[in-house]
Amino acid sequence: MEPMITDSHCHLDFPQFEGELPDLLSRANAAGVHRMVTICTKLRQTPTVRALADAHAPVFWAAGTHPMSAADEPMATVEQLVDLARHPKMVGIGETGLDYHYTADSKAVQQESLRIHIEACRQTGLPLIIHSRDADDDMARILTEEHRAGPYTCVMHCFSSGPALAKAALDLGFYLSMSGIAAFPRSQEVRDIFAGAPLDRVLVETDAPYLAPPPHRGKRNEPSFVAHAARKGADVFGIDYADFAAATEANFERLFSKAASWTDDAAATP
Repeated sequence: MEPMITDSHCHLDFPQFEGELPDLLSRANAAGVHRMVTICTKLRQTPTVRALADAHAPVFWAAGTHPMSAADEPMATVEQLVDLARHPKMVGIGETGLDYHYTADSKAVQQESLRIHIEACRQTGLPLIIHSRDADDDMARILTEEHRAGPYTCVMHCFSSGPALAKAALDLGFYLSMSGIAAFPRSQEVRDIFAGAPLDRVLVETDAPYLAPPPHRGKRNEPSFVAHAARKGADVFGIDYADFAAATEANFERLFSKAASWTDDAAATP
């Protein structure tokens, strides 16, 4: 039996998985991946993502507007996000955040959207799911400002930013999520950042269908591959894989407490 583990961030509604979900879930189960959170990146796609969670017990979901889409999609409202959060398997707000790599021209819109998502987290008690790329200074500043204005919980999804943003996030009590990037040969700085983080603040994820870890580098990623990222995490922390898997499970259930408390006979959608 493989140790149980959770893929805390994937995109099962993306076309790369069309028609393959039963087989994908079977492979995940064989690898010990008993639970996954599929992320809606555009709110107009929530019916599709929600239906995946309704149809499959291991699948939970989160919703938000991805920062790269913030200028092209209708601005989310706090009320809209709070309403979506009433669904019993909707367990996080996002992914939201800042991405200045390709979309720096929409900085102001991204920042406005991020602050809206943070307020929805305060009102629902659900964790914020952050995407951050080439925006470390603004990200640290906004997360800190908003936390002073009112606390909330957060995970830095697919963390591959610099040590200053990692420190800012950890100082706020947030979590860092380790993806297949940590297993890439040239990712020593990322591994060093995780090695310096408290073990009780680390999650694992695939970001599938992207960022497949070795030995699947360059191929489509999927939730079963989170075990490869987690094995690299065990190496980084110098502990047995089973112990690392157990630690990340406890961390996930602490942060995503709504997923932890869900049962098959949970109430139907309001």
